[in-house]
Parts: sequence; C-alpha cells; structure tokens
Amino acid sequence: MRTLLFKKTKPSVIPGFGLTMGFTFLYMAVLVIVPLSMVFFHTMSMGPGDVWHIISEPRAAASYRLSFMTAGCAALINAVFGVVIAWVLTRYDFPGKRLADGLVDLPFALPTAVAGITLTAMYEPDGWIGQLFPFRISFTPIGIVIALTFIGLPFVVRMVQPVLESLQKETEEASASLGASKWKTFRRVILPELFPSILSGFALSFARALGEYGSVVFIAGNMPFKTEISPLIIMTKLEQYDYAGATAVAAVMLVITFFILFIINGLQWLTARKYAGR
Repeated sequence: MRTLLFKKTKPSVIPGFGLTMGFTFLYMAVLVIVPLSMVFFHTMSMGPGDVWHIISEPRAAASYRLSFMTAGCAALINAVFGVVIAWVLTRYDFPGKRLADGLVDLPFALPTAVAGITLTAMYEPDGWIGQLFPFRISFTPIGIVIALTFIGLPFVVRMVQPVLESLQKETEEASASLGASKWKTFRRVILPELFPSILSGFALSFARALGEYGSVVFIAGNMPFKTEISPLIIMTKLEQYDYAGATAVAAVMLVITFFILFIINGLQWLTARKYAGR
C-alpha cells in the first residue's frame, strides 16, 4: 500500500506544463485568433443589410462555388496520386529517386506567380501541352484545378510517406501467406493505416487550394461568373480600398472552410479510433 501511495510519476518530456501551455495559448492568440477575429471585426463595421448584400452578390456567389469546387477536385486528385507517388518513392529503388523525392517539394519553394505563368504558357492553346488537347485548358476551371493540384500535391505525399515507411513488411507478407491477393492486402491491411494520413493530406491540400491566388490568377483568366475565384474578388476590393467588403467575403470563406475542415478532422479522428481498436 505504501509503495502505491508514494509511487513516482513518470517525468514529462517537456517540463513546466503551466508555462508551456500558457506559451501555446499566447502563440495561438497572437498569430491566429487575433488576426482572424479582425476579419469579423471589420465586417461588422457595416450593417447586416450591407454585409448580406456584399456576400450574396451573384458574382460573389459564383466565386464561392468555383473556389470550393476546384479546391475539392484538386484535393481529391492529390489524395489519389499523392498516395501513388508516396508508394513509389517508399517501396521502389530506381535511378534518380532522390531527385524525384526532392522535386515533390518544389511547389513549396517556387513562387506562386512563377508557377502560374509557367502553367499558363504550357496549357494555353499554343502551349507545349495545350496544343495536344482539342479543348481549351487555360482560362477555364480545368486550368484552375491543374494549378491547385500542382501546389497541393506535396501535402499528401509528405503526410503519407512517413506512414508507409513505418509499416512493417512482415504484416503484408503474413497477409499474402494467408492467401490474400495484393489488392486485398492493400485494401484490408495497408489502406486502414494510411487513411488518417490521407485525410490529413486532403485537408491540408484543400485548405491551401482555397487560399491560393498567385498561381491561379494567371491561368484562370479571371472572367466573372466563369473563372473568377473568391481570393481575386478579395484582392479587387482591397485595391479599391473597400476593406469592409473584402473582409466580408473573406469571412464567408473562413466560416465555410472551418466547418469543412472540422468535418474532415472529425472523420480522421473516428477513422483512427476505429482502426486503433481493431
């Protein structure tokens, strides 16, 4: 009994829970909460009628639909091909593997404006790739999806790659020895382990695509009701010194994005809990 009463607790890796927790909340408040709250503060400087008029304009509504549709499509494409690329980089050895692995991070370092100009030149009707297609790619939603896929791919690859590296090949060999096919082994053994990281990569790619401006503004063409994204409307209002109008559109994007990411994170938590309890 005495041993149980005076049993020593395991020391924390980071000492000073109160100090570190206080620093964490201070960091979140200064760099995240306060800047985001200013968006709503500037929006509320107008009356409710004016706010509703700005955020419900047909041009703004069309930009919401285009932004979320293209960001979702790009994130889905990245979720599929990001897993494929991570699988190849993890499971196979080939000449130039390190170079290919480094190229995955290129969209992080490349200025978005440079990416936009390059993609526009490649996919315009007379471009290297655009001339191969019988339909126009640049200045259409298809071009926007391509640009958003380009800038969002590294998120999925870098989220899935460490999980693949940590998976033990003995588990796959055991599944194969029990008569499971390669596809069944991937679906029943590997995919459940990868799914939470895939959801995380999807969420990061989706969030990054929603806020992208530099690489999209060139390839989109910025035609109202057709290829005009919400970040462009925000920038246009800022150039016109309409700060309240810009923050109103930004607030709509922020609220919708928050709820979508909240749902994705909830699915990730439920999935991780489900497979952890198997």
